[in-house]
Amino acid sequence: MTPPVPPASRPTLLVLDADPLPRLGRLTGRVRIEHADATTLAARLPDADVLLVWDFTSHAVREAWPGEGPRPRWVHTASAGVDHLMCPELTASDTVVTNARGVFDQPIAEYVAALVLAMAKDLPRTLDLQRTREWRHREGQQVAGTRACVVGSGPIGRAITRTLKALDVTTALVGRVPRTGIHGPDDLDRLIARADWVIAAAPLTERTRGMFDLRRFGVMQPSARFINVGRGQLVVTEALAEALRRRWIAGAALDVFEHEPLGPDSPLWEVPGLLVSPHMSGDTVGWRDRLGTQFVELYERWEAGRPLLNVVDKQRGYVPGR
Repeated sequence: MTPPVPPASRPTLLVLDADPLPRLGRLTGRVRIEHADATTLAARLPDADVLLVWDFTSHAVREAWPGEGPRPRWVHTASAGVDHLMCPELTASDTVVTNARGVFDQPIAEYVAALVLAMAKDLPRTLDLQRTREWRHREGQQVAGTRACVVGSGPIGRAITRTLKALDVTTALVGRVPRTGIHGPDDLDRLIARADWVIAAAPLTERTRGMFDLRRFGVMQPSARFINVGRGQLVVTEALAEALRRRWIAGAALDVFEHEPLGPDSPLWEVPGLLVSPHMSGDTVGWRDRLGTQFVELYERWEAGRPLLNVVDKQRGYVPGR
């Protein structure tokens, strides 16, 4: 058991709060834990050695970081994406940024597989017909033997690929650069033109923002379905809605949106063929505890002077991988 650190020597961990708060019990007596919200973050940043962005839906870090005074040496966000906190001043600084890479991979892959099966078997329509007590026989689609194009070759994209292959779906993976087993961006149009399932799981960067626009939806075949579990800004939302209304594609499912939460007056609720879910694809029972445990383990590496894992390339906006 690690002995307590004298109070005067304890580093300061600042937590950008979200409810419920993280469980950091193993750090008791080893670190001074302070809390902030969007209104107090800027004033408390100069006194922090480490910042834990527990509220990963907030843009408070991006807004507070350019202020006066010292800045934390390390920032960890309890999310896979980092676009909500990056700003030019943080990018140019010596501060190390880490993310929650590894926590959400398999849950998101399972969610994508569930969406593929639900759309292929027309389960949303089955539920609608059950509610109206209507017996209407239909034919579903066989998933085995179909083709998928997964855009985003990080851990989430690779987990999606493995899971779809278990359903006997022929899957092509597209990344930032071509390499063994991964296609490059130049192959994207060719691959989505043949795909039954197009799945967006890429990080949000200047290169990926708006990559799924009206032209890209026009490239897809009329029987294709589109799924976005990456970032909402990967998609030009109105272009997707227009493609569905014109029946350029057969259907779509969005778990992430340009603006969240999706308001009750959003026209997306009524777009034909669109499944809407509230940014939940990676959230399974106990996910917050797993995020807390991951941070504690990272903190112990930092405390011991060992190299951190999940270090984000601040220029690219994600953790480089194979």
